[in-house]
Amino acid sequence: MKRFLPQRLLQLPLQWRLTLWYLSTLALILGLFATFLYVQLRHNLLDQLDTSLQLVASQAVINVDREGDRLAFQNIENQSESARFFDGDFVIYLTAVDGTLWEKNGLNSINTAALPTQAGFAIMHIGDDQWRVYTQDVRADDVAGRLAIIGNLDPIKDTLERLLALMLLGVPLALLLAGLGGYFLARRALAPIDQITQTAQAISASDLHQRLAYQGPEDAVGRLAQTFDTMLDRLQTAFERERRFTGDAAHELRTPLAALKGRIGVTLSQPRQPETYVATLQEMEGQVDRLVRLSNDLLFMARLEQGQMVPHQERIDLPDFLGAVVDQIRPLATAKSITLSETVPAGLHLLGDMDLLIRLFLNLLDNAVKYTPENGRIHIRAGQQKTELHIAIEDSGPGIAQEHLPHLFERFYRAEDARSRLNADGGGAGLGLSIAYEIARAHGGALRVTSQPGRGTIVTAVFPTNPDSP
Repeated sequence: MKRFLPQRLLQLPLQWRLTLWYLSTLALILGLFATFLYVQLRHNLLDQLDTSLQLVASQAVINVDREGDRLAFQNIENQSESARFFDGDFVIYLTAVDGTLWEKNGLNSINTAALPTQAGFAIMHIGDDQWRVYTQDVRADDVAGRLAIIGNLDPIKDTLERLLALMLLGVPLALLLAGLGGYFLARRALAPIDQITQTAQAISASDLHQRLAYQGPEDAVGRLAQTFDTMLDRLQTAFERERRFTGDAAHELRTPLAALKGRIGVTLSQPRQPETYVATLQEMEGQVDRLVRLSNDLLFMARLEQGQMVPHQERIDLPDFLGAVVDQIRPLATAKSITLSETVPAGLHLLGDMDLLIRLFLNLLDNAVKYTPENGRIHIRAGQQKTELHIAIEDSGPGIAQEHLPHLFERFYRAEDARSRLNADGGGAGLGLSIAYEIARAHGGALRVTSQPGRGTIVTAVFPTNPDSP
């Protein structure tokens, strides 16, 4: 459509283009309607005149009789009904077949040779005037003649000219008023879009709090405004999450780096015994290992989120799989005198990537062991509900406050106000649950957490049982 429009028109503001399209459409409709009205009125007026001419002719024929060797009108003055027609705006000619004038009624006088020779309707031009003529053959006894009824077309012409003048005046005025109204309505309808533009221009990465707060109807523009506000909410959440992630990542990296730099500075400050150097290097190796684990976890998270790691699908026997995972975490639980128990019915199967799923459940179990106090318990249970497989890990820890639950799967998030869940070493970097969440999502599943302070925590992994699930 754009290639058929002038380039300057495409550069006009949207409200002007909408108004011009509206006016063009309205002008076309009004033009077609005016043309139809003009043609229809002309046709109706001619029909009325033709009907009158035929009626006058029928009354005139009644009064035609033979008078010698010609025809003449008889006793018109004594026939009031017939006289009414002869005193009107019509001119009546009674002529011979060869055009010789026998009688005429009316003020107009024309050359009878100009009269039509064929019966029916015709239009005659006399000077600047137009006349409608109805011709009819008449006969009385053996004498034949021709009757011509002439009506003036000037009244019809005047009526049509007045109508045309009204149209030429009214249509532009209507278009002008419609254009003003259309522009007003277009500006009013597009006002939210202008507001969206202004809001978008005012938004920056440091200020995402502005909203349109649209209060209009639920139309296309209203839905656009609401969608824009929803998008801003998501952007603000994403920016805040990334900002928090950047700060937390910098903090997590700075801690081991500061420890490394401090130990190196202390060690180099004065000569020391070889044993001291070895102890320092071993401590530094631990900090480097922490940095390596953190870097690997971040890289792993990035690959999961970007869809670069596609799970390899294989059928996994769930009881054997969970038993093997529990055996790997059992030494950590035993060190804290934590009781591990399982309730996994036989015959359950899980479709997914075994390596990724091992990492998922190791992270969940490691997290449960880390935050469960000594002599506590951890219970693993599994079951199938309709088309979903549920695997729950329940611990007897102190629980988590409700305000922290929506954020548990965010990177580097740790319930700072619930440090009672953290063990003495201060906990991990806060990526374990995030990695587990992304692995579950890559398998078409999800992680759900329910917890109450003082009553422990239940983390449930939900997976689809349909093999066609993503």
